[in-house]
Amino acid sequence: MRPGVLTPLFASAQSLAGVGPRVLLLLKKALRLPPGVSAPRVVDLIWHAPTGVIDRRAEPTVADAVPGTIATFAVRVLKHKGPPHGNAKAPYKVACEDETGRIDLVFFHAERKFIERQLPVGSVRYISGRVERYGDALQMAHPDYIVPPEARAELPMLEPVHPLTAGLSGKVLLKLMRQAVERVPDLPEWQEARWLAARGWPSFREAVARLHNPQESGDVSPGAPHWQRLAFDELLAGQVALAMVRQSLKAQRGRAIAATGAIRSKLVDALPFALTRSQVRALGEIEADMAAPQRMLRLLQGDVGSGKTAVALMAMAIAVEAGAQAALMAPTEVLARQHAETIAPLADKAGLSVGLLTGREKGKPRAEILGRLASGEIDILIGTHALFQPEVVFRDLAFAVIDEQHRFGVHQRLALQTKGGSSVADVLVMTATPIPRTLLMTHYGDLDVSRLTEKPAGRKPVVTTLASLDRLEEVIEGLRRALAEGAQVYWVCPLIEDTGASELAAAEQRHAHLAQVLGAGQVGLLHGGMPGRVKDATMAAFAEGRLQVLVSTTVIEVGVNVPNATIMVIEHAERFGLAQLHQLRGRVGRGERQSYCVLIYKPPLGETAEQRLKMMRETEDGFLIAEKDLELRGGGEVLGARQSGMPEFRIANVPGFELLLAAARDDARLLLNDDPALTSPRGAAVRTLLYLFECDEAVRLFRAA
Repeated sequence: MRPGVLTPLFASAQSLAGVGPRVLLLLKKALRLPPGVSAPRVVDLIWHAPTGVIDRRAEPTVADAVPGTIATFAVRVLKHKGPPHGNAKAPYKVACEDETGRIDLVFFHAERKFIERQLPVGSVRYISGRVERYGDALQMAHPDYIVPPEARAELPMLEPVHPLTAGLSGKVLLKLMRQAVERVPDLPEWQEARWLAARGWPSFREAVARLHNPQESGDVSPGAPHWQRLAFDELLAGQVALAMVRQSLKAQRGRAIAATGAIRSKLVDALPFALTRSQVRALGEIEADMAAPQRMLRLLQGDVGSGKTAVALMAMAIAVEAGAQAALMAPTEVLARQHAETIAPLADKAGLSVGLLTGREKGKPRAEILGRLASGEIDILIGTHALFQPEVVFRDLAFAVIDEQHRFGVHQRLALQTKGGSSVADVLVMTATPIPRTLLMTHYGDLDVSRLTEKPAGRKPVVTTLASLDRLEEVIEGLRRALAEGAQVYWVCPLIEDTGASELAAAEQRHAHLAQVLGAGQVGLLHGGMPGRVKDATMAAFAEGRLQVLVSTTVIEVGVNVPNATIMVIEHAERFGLAQLHQLRGRVGRGERQSYCVLIYKPPLGETAEQRLKMMRETEDGFLIAEKDLELRGGGEVLGARQSGMPEFRIANVPGFELLLAAARDDARLLLNDDPALTSPRGAAVRTLLYLFECDEAVRLFRAA
């Protein structure tokens, strides 16, 4: 159960004064809600950090006011002057003065009675807004604040500016923020006392109050002490959660898998290339993990074309040599079928039986596969998330490979592991997306890591060139010459169809154009909106050489393998992230012939886009590219976090992120070494922290303990 002390924060935002159905809907648009949360809560307002501040501290006299600046005055209301009859466009004016001069308050399309109630003639009012000069007179159009002297304290002298949405005013959001901050309780301190004192950080409650009620203009900077404290809180919660998940998984009964090596030696003979040193090293680490009695949970990260599938197959063979079964799970049908086509011929030569199970296998064929799996006749099952379904029963699953791990949630990973029966299956997760060290700590802290850093011998570097959009016809002419020599080409576009709302090239539009100039029979189209069978048929036609050009969206980003394809054209390359460009380029250069990647961009390029494209031209090292991607996009955005389901930070995208993260990781390890069940006073406070940041997986673990 969530601690009762947090109940006010996890109440619906509708519990705040002024939040009806309309405002609730606007909040849902403005706030960044975590996955699975459909309606805003008070805590979601707390994490909605300001992006700037309006300084209203300047309180000059009217005579000293500088046009173009924001100022706050105490003025007496002299008279109201409505627009002339028949001229609705003219403004409503209210003349005001202080002891030094006059200023007009100007309102367009105003309701007279409302203004008369706000500004009664003869009353004193505090006004705040932007001062302007109109002819010889000073004026303030639609003052931001108009308050009587007794409500002077309500006028924010430093007003935080939060991200908004159409229809939600800053003033309304500020009132809600004040209520939300008032609900933050005094919580037990979860940070280590000496660490807190050394940094001069405030308590959690003070930090939240200072974030949303700045006392200095620098208070809305992510480098400010209170913001750094909140960032560390979020990172500490994440690191403790990952360490607890890891601790729990490692504590589960594993299975020592001893293998003979007989099947692997046959596979080595069947492979068309010699294993690289890093493949041999990774296999050694995996074999040692599998032989140990503890659970194995390892991440295999290898750049595109580094031979992860070969390592996965050899590792699955270890389980089969021991008389058990293995599974390989991919995020899409296209990728699952690709794996099956790559693995089946090699497995066949080594005497391994391979099955394929996706959502498309139905009726008799599906029943037959399930029967062969349950009897142990299938050694290796390859499939999609269909492998999670309850009716998929293995005779003895000892080893599971999960490809492109970031596309699956932790729950899905755990669901596959438990199909091992009495003991939980060893797990190898793979990604072709090189992950910077920082992201490894943040998102994969529960995994041991192996890296493949070499490409199989004979692979030539891909030559990458840049071409502006006005040279499009030159690029097409070059393709025509390459096609005449038997080349195959990918052409990637960012959108499926031309909606008219975007100037981006649409795949369907580009397909029509290329079919016209290169010949309709040579050009195919592939995108995520097509039925699975059509996608597979198109991909097969391209792989078999019946199509020479494949126009596609990023659906071909991961896993598709056509060694004869030697040219990758990426249109509007400036719109893609670095990691995505690198993944797409990895679709070529998979054979022995020289391959090329052409990045077509629309000038002028912004500074970040220019750095991305320059990096692509300079290196093929995915790990260097991933570090640059992190630098350009920040921790919470990197590697397409929004698309991939990786957690995003709500408050922790701050200067010094890496140092804070490393400190949080060390702190989490020390804490759990001394207090693995979190029963000490500090441990109990950290439990509250985990609930506060909704680290559900860890919360479930200590609830079950």
